[in-house]
Amino acid sequence: SVGGSTAIVGASHIASGAFERVLVVAWEKQSESNATWALTVAHPMSTSLVVGAGGYFAPFIRAYIERAGAPGHIGHIVAAKDRRNALRNPYAHLRIPDITPETVAGSPMLWEPIRYLETCPSSDGACAVVLGGETAARAARGAPAWVRGTAMRSEPISFAGRDAVNPRAGRDCAADVYHQAGIANPRREIDVAEVYVPFSWYEPMWLENLGFTDEGEGWKLTEAGATAFDGDTPWNPSGGVLSANPIGASGLIRFAEAAQQVRGAAGEHQIDGARVALGHAYGAGSQFFAMWIVGADRP
Repeated sequence: SVGGSTAIVGASHIASGAFERVLVVAWEKQSESNATWALTVAHPMSTSLVVGAGGYFAPFIRAYIERAGAPGHIGHIVAAKDRRNALRNPYAHLRIPDITPETVAGSPMLWEPIRYLETCPSSDGACAVVLGGETAARAARGAPAWVRGTAMRSEPISFAGRDAVNPRAGRDCAADVYHQAGIANPRREIDVAEVYVPFSWYEPMWLENLGFTDEGEGWKLTEAGATAFDGDTPWNPSGGVLSANPIGASGLIRFAEAAQQVRGAAGEHQIDGARVALGHAYGAGSQFFAMWIVGADRP
């Protein structure tokens, strides 16, 4: 969530009147490192499991599937959808033409139930956003994206009763940003969402965590096509984290893509009529969250 948090800090500088314009930059050069190993504690303090992020999140996904009674093909639908969306986005790093849920289902199992094509790539990349006060917004070329709300929340990675499938920090962060933006029903009032989905199953999980549907119902929205490019709740029309994942910049990219949608500047992956958008980032063990709501109209 580093990039998303950085954007929120920048926005706070604008809101306080301290500055008129703030440049926010986030980047990652994974080709010269590996986030999993860089964050591994050396022996003898811990045992290196060499499992990567997927090995950490797979038990949470299995728990969601059991709790929600979700069929196993839901993740395949998300992976194929987001990768098809990526074909519309010139900034997407991973492109797989003609991908189908069946293609995803036939890829190797890495961490049950996560298959190879249900995982995010690891890539180099960067994102930059200029945040400005109203005077700067009026002077900018093209329509601005007006920030209607920003929020951050975090919680410890482990405590008695922690729900890693549906983290409270995520729910609280979403409730805060919706309150600021005056949103009572996110599914009906948010036109498009760019949500941090590094493994395909996190789409139905975050649909519930972010209040787009009741608990246990997220997979049904995905299966019904609601989150597709032409659905009534399009998620990740850019291709999302499944198609481009320079980790340190991935959160800010979600924020920037949301802004581009309400500016009408998303190109071939523009959602027609998008006026309100959600940008979402999370990090670590599903414990750090940053979100914003941007709109085409001045609040």
